[in-house]
Amino acid sequence: MAIVALGDYNIPAKDTVDKFHGNQLLFIGWDQHLMFCSPVAFPFPPTLPFGEIPKIMNNPGCFGYHPDYAKINWDAVTWLKSGKPFKPDFSKSLAENGLKHKDSLRFQTPGLTGIKGCAS
Repeated sequence: MAIVALGDYNIPAKDTVDKFHGNQLLFIGWDQHLMFCSPVAFPFPPTLPFGEIPKIMNNPGCFGYHPDYAKINWDAVTWLKSGKPFKPDFSKSLAENGLKHKDSLRFQTPGLTGIKGCAS
């Protein structure tokens, strides 16, 4: 069902990039791992090499908590940006990979479908 705003809606956004001290938000979700109910928002500098992301996500407060995380073959991972196939260059920065504030990524890990294959 479509939603229609009645009247003017001129409320400034509170999460613009200028509010993140040089960082930009990047939302990352892990397909077939519903132990994480939604993508995780990371405040990354645009200069961060994409190859640092798997190391940062290995944090126990993030995806590293899941037993499948240690089994990921990063060479086999596929990525989606806003639902479309995306092939990042791990040696280039987020900005060089075309990633901007509040972009959404999902990663898929072939052969890993959650705890005992139940997508959790």
